[in-house]
Amino acid sequence: MANVPGISKVEWRKRLAGLSPRVVKMAEQASAGIEARRLGDARRSLVAACAIAPTHPEILRLQGVLKHLEENYAEAVEMFRQALAAAPDDVLILNNLGSSLRASGEVDAAIEMFRRATSLNPGLTAAWFNLGKTLKSRAQPEHALPALERALQLSPGHVPARIVLGDSLKALGRIDEAAQAFRHALKLNPRNAQAWFSLANLKTVPLTAAEASHLGQVLGERSLPDDDRIRMGFAQAKALEDLGRYEESFAVLVEANRCKRRQKPWNAADFSAKVDAIIAACARPPVATAPVTQGAEVIFIVSLPRSGSTLTEQILAAHPEIEGASELPDLPAIINEESERRGVDFPAWFNEATAADWERLGKEYLQRTARWREQRPRFTDKGLANWQSVAAALAMLPAAKVVVCRRDPLETCFSCFIQLFARGQRFSYDIEDVVAYWRDFDRLCRHWTSIYPNQVRDMVYESLLAEPEASTRALLAFCGLPFDPACLRFHEVRRKVRTASAAQVIQPLRRDTARSDRYGSALDAFRKALA
Repeated sequence: MANVPGISKVEWRKRLAGLSPRVVKMAEQASAGIEARRLGDARRSLVAACAIAPTHPEILRLQGVLKHLEENYAEAVEMFRQALAAAPDDVLILNNLGSSLRASGEVDAAIEMFRRATSLNPGLTAAWFNLGKTLKSRAQPEHALPALERALQLSPGHVPARIVLGDSLKALGRIDEAAQAFRHALKLNPRNAQAWFSLANLKTVPLTAAEASHLGQVLGERSLPDDDRIRMGFAQAKALEDLGRYEESFAVLVEANRCKRRQKPWNAADFSAKVDAIIAACARPPVATAPVTQGAEVIFIVSLPRSGSTLTEQILAAHPEIEGASELPDLPAIINEESERRGVDFPAWFNEATAADWERLGKEYLQRTARWREQRPRFTDKGLANWQSVAAALAMLPAAKVVVCRRDPLETCFSCFIQLFARGQRFSYDIEDVVAYWRDFDRLCRHWTSIYPNQVRDMVYESLLAEPEASTRALLAFCGLPFDPACLRFHEVRRKVRTASAAQVIQPLRRDTARSDRYGSALDAFRKALA
């Protein structure tokens, strides 16, 4: 961030105008420390520079960059705002401020900064890239594409921009073009682990024998960083599966998961105790809830990952009354904020909340999710943690519906194990942990269906495959929707899908998606744990 690509040495020197030679040297040392991630060295140089030139915009900018790298985003934003006050049209400050605003969750403000930067300097690749990346994260891939394409016009070798371009194309259902973008990135940098993983994560695009061989060679290097080893390991497992080499694929997968679990440990016993507490606290529906009509706009889709939830959402989103919003963070965020306000974790306060509390929380959820009702009256929320909060969701939004997506336990557990998740899902990197998590999901969701029989309904993947029309009609009826034939042609719907199943849900239903039989005895550890 200190020396942004596209800024020449001459321009860099201009940024230091007005500083004494001594402070120029300090600024250059700070910049070098930032670029090399020697943050202690950078901090010492900046402390000395600030003592002499505390209001100079470049010294303030460098302080903001340092704070950003230290993940102190609020202070970074403040530093950049001070720098911007001294140099209002400085595109590097605008770009840096946008990055810190995005990191602190102020996404709309970040987009505004990036747009200003690109307007003032249309030749600044970094600002176009950051704009595209942020728009893509804001679930606006169709708007991200022009920004990313402009970044690549300016810098054709910008590998991260090609990867985000591929991710945006994937979200829009343009799978062949996404594969081309990822393979172009790999042509530029054959060792880019994120590009390999993104290509493999398209799911429906097979990798070649040559690609599998290259991945195997790189994974054989002992010096390969763990993060790269994990991403490329999951990619090679996919490549070997595509080639029908299932035992080799599983062996690679076990090693990649083992490496990931060292980074992201998980305590299955602690999580099971949490589920016990939820069942005990939410033994029955609360007497006090929000008004019974609040929340009719909402359909929650709850599931474990890779259990058909994106398919269920795609079917519902084919209906003219439903917007598919994908995995929203709002329900757990509201519950966590209420827990912080009360000074006690959920579910300890579940039975203490009043009707006014639940109405307030429900209205906040509806306000946060209002943009998903701008085109259609109802929407789906398939946040992956929502299954743990069904009682709270229905107290806040009593008129909402909850669809529990289920799939064969072995297929579910194995599908989690073969997926490298962008965030969370720490349970998924160990066989025993995956199975324990599935058992917790199963018992808690059975509890929800028993105490909320009219508001919670199972959607079984195998039943959908066997009888698609009957299952679809029953799903729509449960949600209070009239039947629409478009829901049987869900694969024709073109919408933004932001999950690993993006390529799969634009295909017709397939009955050959079960994978466990192909792996034979390699999955016996799963079968034993599930027995």
